[in-house]
Amino acid sequence: MRVYHSDRFQVPLPPAHRFPMQKYAQLRQALITSRALSPSELEEATPIEREALALVHSAQYLDAVFSGGLNEAQQRQLGFPWSQELVLRSRASVGGTLAAARSALEHGIGGNLAGGTHHSFADRGEGYCVFNDIAVAVRVLQREKAIRRAVIVDLDVHQGNGTASIFAGDQTVFTFSMHGEHNFPFRKARSSRDVGLPDDTGDQAYLEAVSRHLPEVLEAADADILFYQAGVDPLAEDALGRLSLSCAGLRERDRLVLEAARRRKLPSVLTLGGGYARPIELSVAAHLGTYLAALETRP
Repeated sequence: MRVYHSDRFQVPLPPAHRFPMQKYAQLRQALITSRALSPSELEEATPIEREALALVHSAQYLDAVFSGGLNEAQQRQLGFPWSQELVLRSRASVGGTLAAARSALEHGIGGNLAGGTHHSFADRGEGYCVFNDIAVAVRVLQREKAIRRAVIVDLDVHQGNGTASIFAGDQTVFTFSMHGEHNFPFRKARSSRDVGLPDDTGDQAYLEAVSRHLPEVLEAADADILFYQAGVDPLAEDALGRLSLSCAGLRERDRLVLEAARRRKLPSVLTLGGGYARPIELSVAAHLGTYLAALETRP
């Protein structure tokens, strides 16, 4: 399995900032230490070019991001202070998802140890998401005629509002978001299918919902590739979660998604999504579980 990383690109953040930038390097090390992946299977992502970003994002927004022209309100909405390092890391995150998608088309599965930035809209960033990596990868692959249709399975605890908005009305991309109904974003966009869950859903009800909806989603999507936003913030210990899943429940969730894709011979792209547990090592363990499930179910 080819897996791409971008943790070398560090973003300077204020003291006590809640975004867990350290988890990315910790996950890469955990994959090696656990022997889930060998160092030779890990590759540093190449930052995406602006021309590819422009397939999704408006020229005005890209100008503001690249030049440092985001105002204070836009930076608050984004959740990050602007810096050149933020731009570079965000570009690398998108580049990792595109590279993972190309690898998936060739080998059946590929991964990015970043990405899943589903709150990024065409014209703005939001919720720690600068560029929408999955949307850009889909548009690049469609332009290259490498794929015709895509399905995005978003199981982060937060609805993929930016992704839903970008692909609204596009019959070539099926967006499926299963999330906490009462969690951020409080004004939801409309995905192809949305499943909102109550607080404290727990493993059993959550996994039953995945098992019920996923086959219908994959049938309706009739896709050439699956992008999996495998956020681990449904974890009970997550500071932003509230769905009360266990690490074992999340790993079973991942197995259900990836096994369903394998049965359909559907190339799958893993993106990281959210994970804000306290301590952060619990999120790292859950992200590691996603890759262990991928190894168990890979083609």
